[in-house]
Amino acid sequence: MAPPLLTLRDIRLTFGGDPLLEAADMEVRERDRVALVGRNGSGKSTFLKIAAGLIEPDGGERVLRSGVSMRYLAQEPVFEGYATIDAVVRGGLDPTDDQGMIPQLLDDLGLDPERAPVNLSGGEARRVAIARALAPQPDILMLDEPTNHLDLPTIEWLEKTLGASRAALIVISHDRRFLSGLTTRTVWLDRGRTRTLERGFDAFEEWRDETYEQEERDAHKLDRKIVREEHWLTYGVTARRKRNVRRLGELQGLRQQRKDLRRPQGSVKMSAAEAEASGKKVIEAKGVSFAYEGRPIVKEFSIRIDRGDRIGIAGPNGAGKTTLIRLLTGELAPDAGEVRHGTKLEVTTLDQQRATLTEDMRLTDAVTGGRGDMVTVGGEQRHAMSYLKDFLFRPEQARQPVSALSGGERGRLALAAALARPSNLLVLDEPTNDLDLETLDVLQDVLDGYEGTVLLVSHDRDFLDRVVTSTLVPVPEEGAGLWREYPGGYSDMQAQRQPQPGEDVAKAAPKAAAATRTVARDAKLSFKEKHALETLPARIETLEDEISSLQKELSDPALFTARPERFKAASTRLETAQAELFESEERWLELEEKREALEA
Repeated sequence: MAPPLLTLRDIRLTFGGDPLLEAADMEVRERDRVALVGRNGSGKSTFLKIAAGLIEPDGGERVLRSGVSMRYLAQEPVFEGYATIDAVVRGGLDPTDDQGMIPQLLDDLGLDPERAPVNLSGGEARRVAIARALAPQPDILMLDEPTNHLDLPTIEWLEKTLGASRAALIVISHDRRFLSGLTTRTVWLDRGRTRTLERGFDAFEEWRDETYEQEERDAHKLDRKIVREEHWLTYGVTARRKRNVRRLGELQGLRQQRKDLRRPQGSVKMSAAEAEASGKKVIEAKGVSFAYEGRPIVKEFSIRIDRGDRIGIAGPNGAGKTTLIRLLTGELAPDAGEVRHGTKLEVTTLDQQRATLTEDMRLTDAVTGGRGDMVTVGGEQRHAMSYLKDFLFRPEQARQPVSALSGGERGRLALAAALARPSNLLVLDEPTNDLDLETLDVLQDVLDGYEGTVLLVSHDRDFLDRVVTSTLVPVPEEGAGLWREYPGGYSDMQAQRQPQPGEDVAKAAPKAAAATRTVARDAKLSFKEKHALETLPARIETLEDEISSLQKELSDPALFTARPERFKAASTRLETAQAELFESEERWLELEEKREALEA
């Protein structure tokens, strides 16, 4: 068996007196697909830089197999000193590397090779950096948040390209769908140490939760053992002094073990400050059109958005997603058509560039708007620092400037500031950028319980599927500037864009979208409950058909003697199917009653 391409053993690193990495290990084999996961601030990016040879650890061993080539994709690429994009990409090649795939890469990524690499958007800079990393066709490819700022078509292209690559991959990403579709092994960095799961990311979260639960059980057992030892020393037999001294030493060791036990980083606690409810109708657009320099961005677009709707907006960069948002919110006037707003509308916007955060702004000022030290959230007045603690900021950070924050911390601060402002319409433009997976889960829960209306622009397919009730996407195949609404999340939209023979999807989709939004708006069921309510009837019908078929088969008196094995299997399956039918019917009735009660 060939040795690993790269081995990291017992990597240790300390920043500012606090250990960041204490015993971090990782092995990379040929054609590996490794997800490197962990909370924001756990040291993932630092560990990846150590793997790439860019940072020297305080201790441990890094072994790179002779002749192995590697490339590293940084979160924030820098292209200083290059005149053109083509020069940037070729600058990442070694003298012996094949340059043949560069033109195709640049074409696939929609990049002009002669363009100067200055004033690039976030998405353009990311595409240039990806081309530079892929062009040498390295043995190991290390990618730190590769999907940040990419649009959905490019993410899907990258997923396909990496899946076909012969390189071993190490990927840090907050994009669940990307990690689940690509990785076959998971390295979890948690409290300075690594653990490895020999399965892809799709199995990670269940394993992580089981690990935390086991740790809690072990900590409880340790606590009980300390209590027993303390009781023995206080009330036990004292004649054997030597034994007491030994037991006392053991107790002190247990106490030290408990003291050294590091618990997982706390969870973000989010809640949205909600204004007085808006009117039932929030936004109504009729025949809206808008063009930029003669190019149609939005054409003859109509929609009605009611209170409680969650509208997702997806599409390629440059398609006009932000323009559409600005038209709907009244920030931009249409060339034709009209946009009407409902009553009592209070809008809070989280923009993609986090423009509300300035470099010299203090964290407390970001959430209070510079007005004192108090903030009111959920009807409760709280000190700004207490509120910031919910977003995992430390007290010593309260007076720090925004410039001192990492990308993930900026994302959390921008969310904290947005959710602190009373609103009944939340406009979120790429809220998932730089957030870790656990924080995304909490944000999803907040949006699920939010009584107002949500407009969400996102390239995160999984997040769209979890949050929105309908999805708006451009349909260039039907004409420039045309947008269409599809019920459900991103996956639902994709399925509906594959029409069945004779089906007029263009006419059916808006009507279905409105129906779906009405159910989601009026019945505040969880995402899983809504899904169960919609899918259980089909499941019940399938089970009823199966039971009927099994009963018919078992009614044949010759089956038992002619095919005893089949008789036994059919009897067992009939019993199981009947039990499943009973459970499915009970669950459906329970959810239907809950939905009716909520509607009432």
